[in-house]
Amino acid sequence: MHVPLFSSRRDFLRLAGGGFGALALSALAAEEALASGGKETPDPLAPKKPQFEAKAKAVIFLFMEGGPSHVDLFDPKPELTRQHGKPLPASFGKVITPMGTGGNNLLASKRKFAKHGQSGLDFSDWVPHMAKCADEFTLLRACWADGLNHVGSVCQMNTGSVLAGRPSLGSWALYGLGSVNRNLPGFVVFAEGGPEPTGGSRNYGTGYMPATYQGTLFRNGPNPILNLNTPAEVGQERQKAKLELIGELNDIHRRARPGDTHLEARQAAYELAFRMQASAPEAVDLSQETEKTKEMYGLNRKETAEFATRCLLARRMVERGVRFVQLYCGAGSQWDAHSDIEGNHTRMCLRSDQPTAALLRDLKQRDMLKDTLVIWGGEFGRTPMSEATSGRDHNPYGFSMLMAGGGVKGGFVHGTTDEFGLRGVEGRAHVHDFHATILHLLGFDHTKLTFRHNGKDERLTDVKGHVVKEVLA
Repeated sequence: MHVPLFSSRRDFLRLAGGGFGALALSALAAEEALASGGKETPDPLAPKKPQFEAKAKAVIFLFMEGGPSHVDLFDPKPELTRQHGKPLPASFGKVITPMGTGGNNLLASKRKFAKHGQSGLDFSDWVPHMAKCADEFTLLRACWADGLNHVGSVCQMNTGSVLAGRPSLGSWALYGLGSVNRNLPGFVVFAEGGPEPTGGSRNYGTGYMPATYQGTLFRNGPNPILNLNTPAEVGQERQKAKLELIGELNDIHRRARPGDTHLEARQAAYELAFRMQASAPEAVDLSQETEKTKEMYGLNRKETAEFATRCLLARRMVERGVRFVQLYCGAGSQWDAHSDIEGNHTRMCLRSDQPTAALLRDLKQRDMLKDTLVIWGGEFGRTPMSEATSGRDHNPYGFSMLMAGGGVKGGFVHGTTDEFGLRGVEGRAHVHDFHATILHLLGFDHTKLTFRHNGKDERLTDVKGHVVKEVLA
C-alpha cells in the first residue's frame, strides 16, 4: 500500500527542503496578522466592543421565505384596484420575472387595508395582530434586490450575495461582537419541522470566515438540541474526562496544522457542547413560562403553535445573551404564491401574525425591545400583475421589509413604490443598504467591519451600500 509522504500542503512546506517553505509561510502569516492589527484574539468568541455606541445588542430576524406580497400586506395601491384586469401600461416596459413576464394583467388585492396606531401605518386584514403594533414598526417600502429566483435571493438577503460562499449576516454580527454567554451559541437558527431553508446551511454559514462563527441549528419539537443530554451510563465525570482527552489530542493535531479553522471550530464546538449540557436545557424549557405568555404567543392554537414556540424561544435566547437569532417561517419557499395567493397568504399569515406581535409585546414589557432589533420580511415581494389568474410572480424591484426596536423609529414609513407597487421610486434601499443599516445599529461602520481573505479586506456589503439614516431613531 502506498503511504503518502505528506498529509497536507502545510506538512509538505514544513518538511520539504529543510522547512524553508514553512519559513515563507510563517512570514506571510505574520504579514497578514500585521495587516489585520498585529494581534490575534486567543478566543474568537470573546465579547468585543463595537466601533461606536450600539443601539441594538441583539437581532431577531423573522424570515418569511418565499416572498410575502407587499401589495396585499403593507403597501395599498388604490390605482391597482381601479385598473384591475387591465394590462400593465406600456410605459413600465418589459418586466423580467422567473415565469416570463409574470402576466401583464393587473391583479387587485382583495384585502381590506386600514391605518393603525397613532402613526397611521397601513396594514391589511391579513395581519391584525401586527397591526396593533403599528407604532413599533419602521416600514421600508422601496427595498430592492438582485436575484429573481429563491435560491439566489434568499442567499443575498442572508449573505449579501446571490452567489454562495460568503459569510452570513449572523456570522458577521458574531464576528464583530463576540458572545456574552459562553454556555449558548452566539448565533442560533431555528428550523421548521418541514423542509430546510432554500440553499441550506450556506444561509447561516461562514463562507471564508472561521467556522466558529457559523449559526447553530436548533430543531423543531420538544428537543431543539439533538444529543444534548449525557447518557446515564456515561455520567458527567466520564463525559468530562473524555472531552479533556479529545481536547488534548486535538491540540496535538492542531499544532501541526496551523490555520485549520475547521479544526479550531470543532474544538470550540466540543467545549461549547459540554457547557450547553448544563445550561441549554433550562434555556429551551418553556414550562417556566406562564400560561398567559403561552396564550399570548399562540402556543395553544394548532395554526400558530409551531412558529409561536420558536418566537418564544428566540426571546429566551436573546434574554440569555445570544447575539443573533434567525427564525424561518415557510422554509422551502412556502410564501411563494404563484397561484391562489388568497389561500397561500391566508394560511401563512395565520401562522406568523400572532406570534410576531406577541414577540414585540413581550420584548417591550421586559424592556428589551429598545436594544433588540426585530426584522420581518422575505427575500423579495410579489408582482402587481397576475399569474395563473389568481397568483403573483416574484418581485425584487420594490418590496417591503419591517424593522422594530433596536434603535429604529417607531410608526415610520421610508420609501415609496410606483402606483401599482412594482418598483421602488423614492427612498430605494438595496439589500446592501439594509445590511449596512443593521450593522450600524449594532455599532459598526459597514465599510470598516472587514475580514482579511486572499489578500483583500472583505465586508458584508461588498463595495456598496449606505446606511438608511432616515429610519434611525
